[in-house]
Amino acid sequence: MATAQELQDQGVKLFQQKDYEAASKIFHQASDAYEVEGKRDMVAEMQTNIGLVHRVLGEHQQALDMMQNALSIFQELQDSMRVAKVLGNMGGVYAALGDKEQAYNCYRQAADIFEEQGEKKLYGETLIAMGDLQVRDGKLMVGAATYEAGLEQLDKLNTSQKVIKGLLGVRNKLIGNG
Repeated sequence: MATAQELQDQGVKLFQQKDYEAASKIFHQASDAYEVEGKRDMVAEMQTNIGLVHRVLGEHQQALDMMQNALSIFQELQDSMRVAKVLGNMGGVYAALGDKEQAYNCYRQAADIFEEQGEKKLYGETLIAMGDLQVRDGKLMVGAATYEAGLEQLDKLNTSQKVIKGLLGVRNKLIGNG
């Protein structure tokens, strides 16, 4: 019989391989195993993972339900880092649903916690998600500024982020010289 940790690792691997149905099944088994062990934080962690599976499958309400359950447990346990991570994930689900107000609210709360905790990378990634949402919402200048603030927090940028940072630099020079 696999341990809860082994089940969790197997679920992560299946998720990474895009075998979402199998991943969800294994995350449920891991959750049950953690429940037996009395590890509520890990039960909530598995609920978050199941929520992420639902999100990828476009099952947004199920994703929110699972993440809301996890959020409640993490808040009760006063685990601020996990609270922030769940809020960030919920922001992505709300954005996919087109509920921009809820998405902004979740992202803002997550960003504030990450900043308080000194988590530069997660803070930056959350600001980038907010900036992306703002740009898609037609708030170009605010979105660009938020995105740029997020990029400033990251040590390593991917290719598209490097391009965007370069374009923002050009924009800043044009505005500064205008």
